[in-house]
Amino acid sequence: MDIKIGIAGVTGRVGRLITQEAQSQTHQDTIKIASGLAADPSPAPLSFPIFTDKNLDDFIRPTDCIIDFSTPDLTLSLARALQSSKKNQYLVSGTTGLTSSQMEELEALSQYIPILHATNMSMGVNALLALVEQAANILDEDWDIEILETHHRHKKDAPSGTALSLGQAAANGRGQDLCNIAEYGDQRHGLSDRERSKGTIGFAVQRGGDIVGDHMVSFFAGGEAISLAHRATDRRLFARGALRATQWLSGRPPGLYSMKDVLNLS
Repeated sequence: MDIKIGIAGVTGRVGRLITQEAQSQTHQDTIKIASGLAADPSPAPLSFPIFTDKNLDDFIRPTDCIIDFSTPDLTLSLARALQSSKKNQYLVSGTTGLTSSQMEELEALSQYIPILHATNMSMGVNALLALVEQAANILDEDWDIEILETHHRHKKDAPSGTALSLGQAAANGRGQDLCNIAEYGDQRHGLSDRERSKGTIGFAVQRGGDIVGDHMVSFFAGGEAISLAHRATDRRLFARGALRATQWLSGRPPGLYSMKDVLNLS
């Protein structure tokens, strides 16, 4: 039986790629697009109905799953609407930039509906997350951790959600809370009277051109260094990951899941 999906942010970069991938020969017998959500649906001549956020109930009604690459506020609105519908629907979200309180609400809503949230749907990035956590667990605080991420000039959030997830993976490896040991560029600006703080995880950001996404986690110690990196060269990998997550989550009980669960990395 087809999984009927609704795509939130259907006219955006990733939304368009999800549409193309879902309609490809690979998924033609397993996934059907039932509806789309866009801020302005008028310039989108698609083969399924498009709604705005003023018609969330109409958007989710014909679906089994909502795939969401939108904004934090809209992600929560969608989760609330799915929870209220009581139709065994579920949410796959790749939205980044959620605050800690927004993540707490998403986790609370996952008690009622299955939700998979990932700051990056790439198989490679999620393998990198596991490797970073393992490396941080092996290497003690004599090894400094630095995270460098590069994205296209149009990206709005910084550091990227993926960079923050990599930082959290490193912190998890050391049994620490990222918010207590993260150090961002603005905290270092203009400092000339102190060394790098031991045990912190530093973040650096680059924005320019049309870079899809580069992430590097480096571990530095006296006389040696280790770097783990991932480079995305094609945005279709995010669409493929989202559809894989959609199929994996079908039939799962309520809960908050991640791509680690999809890849059996937990």
